[in-house]
Amino acid sequence: MSLEQTACEDLKAFERRLTEIVQFLQPPTTQWRVALAGVFICALFGAYKWVFDPETSRVSLSESLWIHWFFSLSVALLLILFACGVHRRVVMPQIIIQRARTVLSEFNLNCDDNGRLILKPRPQQ
Repeated sequence: MSLEQTACEDLKAFERRLTEIVQFLQPPTTQWRVALAGVFICALFGAYKWVFDPETSRVSLSESLWIHWFFSLSVALLLILFACGVHRRVVMPQIIIQRARTVLSEFNLNCDDNGRLILKPRPQQ
């Protein structure tokens, strides 16, 4: 096997592994996006109810939050999700692709959002 054939096989194996990793991360990423969107919508709905409640200006903050427990719970859950790193899990495939692009640029290569390699033309010397 020549050096070019070995290099070609290595690139194909790298491309297969990169696409496999990106495809493996897609279902959990979608689930985390749905969970985050759901909690965010609940927090928005709770905030709307809390802000437009006439009793909010008449009672203390702690009592107002106790009355509007749905808002308090959804904001607490949103903070817990962010503290656990859900914001990184939502964009994990893009992070991996961006890091792969950084490394591949040194070898005159690139990749698309699915992990497929793109060969760049060789620079003229």
